[in-house]
Amino acid sequence: MTARAPLRFALLGSGSQGNGLIVAAGATRILVDCGFTVRETERRLARLGLDPAMIAAVAVTHEHGDHASGASAFARRYRCPLWTTRGTWRVVRNGGGAHVEVRFLDAGRSVGIGDIEMMPYAVPHDSCEPVQFVFSDGSRRLGLLTDAGSVTVHIKQCLDGCDALILECNHDALLLQESRYPASLKQRIGGPLGHLSNEQSAGLLSRLLGARLQHVVAAHLSEKNNRPELARSALCAALGCAPGWIDVADQETGLGWRELR
Repeated sequence: MTARAPLRFALLGSGSQGNGLIVAAGATRILVDCGFTVRETERRLARLGLDPAMIAAVAVTHEHGDHASGASAFARRYRCPLWTTRGTWRVVRNGGGAHVEVRFLDAGRSVGIGDIEMMPYAVPHDSCEPVQFVFSDGSRRLGLLTDAGSVTVHIKQCLDGCDALILECNHDALLLQESRYPASLKQRIGGPLGHLSNEQSAGLLSRLLGARLQHVVAAHLSEKNNRPELARSALCAALGCAPGWIDVADQETGLGWRELR
């Protein structure tokens, strides 16, 4: 009997110009967020050795353009269901969501998509009913946390014991403070409904049950208010690991395949 392929993941790109994550297990591939045009998404999928027709579902965390601008168009072209919360869909459907098979998510209620179980959980962010996800193949768990303004007890509970984590490291607090951004934008980014800093994600990581961790990825870095070495250093300090153990996803190349054993 042939062993089922283990849970693995890759990022199409990560940042304010577009986000996309592929989660794969067995014969199932899920695209999580699609902040690129369909053509650009196809190009980035090809880079990972994937035919777009292999995508079983598109899941959307929230309606902001860098996560959802291409989701409906991709789901429509490749005739796969679009999974999202009702709050997110109320916004996304007005931006070209016609003729898409929509299936609704409820935070805290898992859904099975082929060989993958997908658990959405609520996060604090300035959008309509945003969620993030924990994915499982029944043996290993991948936790995703981007676009959250603060770390809650619930977030920690959801991510405890994961085998891999993708954590938002949007900004360095000092670089954001010293940036030329307007004060209102600084307050939004650094506020409780904005984005997690390196320090916030490191603080979360230090409190998680991480004995099973195989991969940690710093994601959604600001091009102007962060640097890869700062994000990596903060997460390394939290884990007490070597810098090379932390992956950093970027906007153009994303991150290649990582596998959970």
